[in-house]
Amino acid sequence: MARHQSDASWSLTTYPAIDDSSCTALRADPANKKITFGVSANCYFYTTFPAPCQQASTDGYNGLTFSVKAPAGGSSMLVEIQTSDDCSANAVAKSSYFTVSGLTGSIQTVNIPFTQWAGANAASVKSFVFQGFSTGGTWEIGQTSFTCGSGSGDSSATGTSASRSLSSTSQTSISASTTPSAPPGECTDLLIDDWSSQSRLTFLFYNALLLPTSDDGTMQSIVVSNNRVTLTPGSNSYFYSMVGCISATNKYGGIGMNINAPGGTTLQVEIQTSATCDSGASTSSSLSSTQLGWTFDGTEKYYSIPFSRFSNLDTGHITAILFSGLNRAVTFGPMAFYCGNTGSPYPVASASQPAVPTSTIPATTGPTSFVIDAFADPNANALGFWHGGDDPATYSISGGRITFSMNGNADLSWYTQLSGSCTDFSPNDNGYLHIAYTGSAAFSVALQQHNPSCNANVAPYPQTWDDVEAGRYSNSANTDIYIPMTHFNIDRSKAIGLAFKGFYERATTTVSRIEIVRTVPSGFSIPSKIETAPLYFACTRPNSFAFAIDDGAPAYAQQVLEAVNEADIKVTFFTVGAPLLDTANNLTNVYKEMLSRGHQMAYHSFTHPPMEGLPDKAAIDSELTQAIDAVQKTLGVRSKYFRPPFGTEGARIRQRLAAVIPGSKFINWSVDVEDYLWALSSTPEKQLDAFKRDLARGGNLVVMHYLYPTTVQYLPQFIALAKATGKQLMRVDQCMEDPEAPPL
Repeated sequence: MARHQSDASWSLTTYPAIDDSSCTALRADPANKKITFGVSANCYFYTTFPAPCQQASTDGYNGLTFSVKAPAGGSSMLVEIQTSDDCSANAVAKSSYFTVSGLTGSIQTVNIPFTQWAGANAASVKSFVFQGFSTGGTWEIGQTSFTCGSGSGDSSATGTSASRSLSSTSQTSISASTTPSAPPGECTDLLIDDWSSQSRLTFLFYNALLLPTSDDGTMQSIVVSNNRVTLTPGSNSYFYSMVGCISATNKYGGIGMNINAPGGTTLQVEIQTSATCDSGASTSSSLSSTQLGWTFDGTEKYYSIPFSRFSNLDTGHITAILFSGLNRAVTFGPMAFYCGNTGSPYPVASASQPAVPTSTIPATTGPTSFVIDAFADPNANALGFWHGGDDPATYSISGGRITFSMNGNADLSWYTQLSGSCTDFSPNDNGYLHIAYTGSAAFSVALQQHNPSCNANVAPYPQTWDDVEAGRYSNSANTDIYIPMTHFNIDRSKAIGLAFKGFYERATTTVSRIEIVRTVPSGFSIPSKIETAPLYFACTRPNSFAFAIDDGAPAYAQQVLEAVNEADIKVTFFTVGAPLLDTANNLTNVYKEMLSRGHQMAYHSFTHPPMEGLPDKAAIDSELTQAIDAVQKTLGVRSKYFRPPFGTEGARIRQRLAAVIPGSKFINWSVDVEDYLWALSSTPEKQLDAFKRDLARGGNLVVMHYLYPTTVQYLPQFIALAKATGKQLMRVDQCMEDPEAPPL
């Protein structure tokens, strides 16, 4: 039996073959029996038969075949067949769908047996509709025919089917709201955001898909905690999350999440779609929480957003979800596409805490005891030297006590000096630092080491320090901390002072006494020392100087490369891991070029949080391991060098860095261009002033970002100023005399 051509030449005249006017550049090519068109929002094309129908199966046909050429990259499309129970003129049409996937970009022949259209009556075919084009660009559909055999061609495309009913006069594109979704077990829920990281959400503006997410800048606050985000709205605030271009048809039934909101809360939910997958040309469908049947009572419950509730939603091309009209603060749990027609809370695996040593060491006895600080004077300690902090608003001294209210800001410190210059603290090596306190022990204690010249006017000052976790050395009653002096791994003959820092809980801490004691009370257990990664503020190689440049804007990367290449120097780039995995920003290709030119790549976390401020060591490990994996995956390199976001450090991050990357080095800086202060101000030239100031003090290790045009414009001058010192410019690993670094 010969094939019956449903539209042999795409003449647009033999039988009605019509688009909805949203397909662009539509062109029929009768000579080659094909049609070409560009895909835009909700584009579809259909062809009908002479009334009342085509009795295909009665005439011995068993399927449809056509050729198609789609844009490359795994495109898909939807083919709709409209049939009725009989061929009468008034018979109601029923639509069934077949999803064609696996389109490669070459010309392919697609064979669809009638049996693949669930519920279709091939004895009464009224029309075919081509729609749901997954990829923008130019498409080509060739001659379409009924088949009476198995068809021919490569049959390399695959597909799935679904069905629904509609009026015989309706010729709209598929409304996924009436397309059944895959039942659970045949697909996996797709996470949009698990709210695992404050910095990922509000610093990098990424969701779990590493796609853009943010508010409109008017939210009063966006707070992430325990895999929840709390949105406190301002006036007309909204919050959105991009999802790429998700084809949910026959797969996902909706989006769901846990929500906790007070009674009376209302909000609007908007789903955005784009047939071309262009978020700038999207179509929006929205429903209110009332229309969705949501009510809130101040407890956390699961709420779903079924796609079936939205009229004419193009579920083949979902690009974003947006929440607006919030009249009260709301807390969202993990948000995900759910399979099937009903969803359930997305399970977030709890991270296991890394093992830490539990061994103890015997007590020792030091030579003497003396008080360092009893807080009798707001400006000086018991030794007569200065004490004070980064922000006076975060501590108060009264009644022989100091109370720290750092509110979880791990970047803030408080100091008490041991002398006005260097002091030899090594005679106290067998003694203990005793801290009498109440409240939280979630902070670090540091012993600071002066620079070799014991000169506060020379950079760096201090030279370095070592941290310990206060909580590890506390008794169970949370009243006393005893730290062996030998657990501060610095040159204790050049001690300068103590610092309380890295507060990572919002609870307060009150200290009444800091002193050196000879030994510990009977029965007090002293934990073994946990190794910390060494902290550097300066190069160790004599007469060396290193530019250590943190992540910036890819648009300025080429200028940075040109500046360092023209100066014939090598530098080090500290990169954040998550943006490397974002193919939209081209950062990976930028850094590959930098590597090819001999520059060093090192770690700067995965999402750029103040890492000592993270809630636990598992979160710290996650930032480190994900950063390592991202750099390895995209750039194919590993490093022993790490720079903390914002320069924030403490005992926990240094301990975990040493454990995760043996032999690692914790890199800060002694030359700060202060781009974060001046680059966008009316006086950007103050970046040059800051560079010159630190250079004059002997600084030799730079921090800067290529985030701002003025900073990048000043880079050649920074380099010239550094060269004028007579020092040799090099990578960080070279200036640290790393035996594995390339030779100079």
